Amino acid sequence: MTPMLCRTLCALAVTVLAALTAIPVAAQNLFEPVILVNEQAVTRYELQQRARMLTLFRAPGDPNRLAREQLIEERIKLDAARISGIVLDDDAVRAGMEEFAGRANMSGEQFVQALAGEGVSESTFREFVRAGITWREVTRARFASRVSVSDSDLERATLALTGGSSVRVLLSEIILPVNSLEDAEEKQALAAGIAESTSESEFAAAARRHSAAPSAAQGGRMNWVQLSDLPPGLRQVILTLGPGEVSDPLPIDGALALFYLRDIEETSVATPEYSAIEYAAYYIPGGRSAQALQRAAQVRAQVDVCDDLYGVALGQPPEVLERGSKAPEEIPADIAAELARLDPGESSANITRANGQTLVFLMLCGRSPKLDGEQPTVEDLSNFIRNQRIESFANSYLEQLRAEARIVEK
Repeated sequence: MTPMLCRTLCALAVTVLAALTAIPVAAQNLFEPVILVNEQAVTRYELQQRARMLTLFRAPGDPNRLAREQLIEERIKLDAARISGIVLDDDAVRAGMEEFAGRANMSGEQFVQALAGEGVSESTFREFVRAGITWREVTRARFASRVSVSDSDLERATLALTGGSSVRVLLSEIILPVNSLEDAEEKQALAAGIAESTSESEFAAAARRHSAAPSAAQGGRMNWVQLSDLPPGLRQVILTLGPGEVSDPLPIDGALALFYLRDIEETSVATPEYSAIEYAAYYIPGGRSAQALQRAAQVRAQVDVCDDLYGVALGQPPEVLERGSKAPEEIPADIAAELARLDPGESSANITRANGQTLVFLMLCGRSPKLDGEQPTVEDLSNFIRNQRIESFANSYLEQLRAEARIVEK
């Protein structure tokens, strides 16, 4: 080796060593296993990616804790699939990705590009979908043959849907506005802490301090509301709570919501089901500013029914007034919850849009009762009951697998 070549190589080695020394330890160890589940590794990179994806999905709860729980659980599920000899082909996974993206009215490719723009890799999304579909195939193969639906099962389900009793609930609420991805991460952490509240006074203090809802001054306290008037997603969440318990953070349009169940009451009179709810929304610039709230008060004094809003919006751009009739499950959760408090002809100005820059003057026009002919078919009820029972078996099986799993955190 010539002296010149030796000096060149030595200089290069020093430069490389200095560059490596400058790399933060966390970056060097990004792909280091931090959890072992039945000898299957979960890396730091996977945890970071999953937490970021869950934040984008606005999943309820602390995204970091949820990412850890999900990835451990998925390793357990995939291990069970391996033992059962169940392996998904790429076409099934791609179809699952397309189906998931379709919920956001996007193609699989568009969804992947949107995630990439926020720093989430395609492989992170793919493996999330793969684990979910694989577990579904495992549980179907293992439990479908054990599940049957009898005539008495169908009769009980039909009675539960058609009446005999109704339930109303007494809730407190906290609404945390989310203005950006960075803000979402901060609000997720705040919401996760509030969800640990153990008393109404603790929840009320958090509401007064953090909530953007008009009920904040009352500690988030709401009046009695019929459970059937709540949006279906929220209804299912509330039904899992007992008095004194707090829901996980729920993503709504531009915010996170938490609910504290103060009381629940069952009455003997059945609450009607609705096939459609008609409402109108008049958009006022300025958010919850004094000027915008004053304008909302002026509109309230001018209108008695939804048709009167056409006169209020006369001469303005058509997009300032939105009116329509939607099925309850199609209405955004925050609007549905607000409509549940109103009778036809009543209005509220408690909701904002455009990151709090637009005040929504919301008015309930009417509700259309669900007709007998719109009840679920026998096939719908059978599938619902069957899937519920398979899910129950699957949850028990997963708990067993979790108890038997070897989980080591480094």
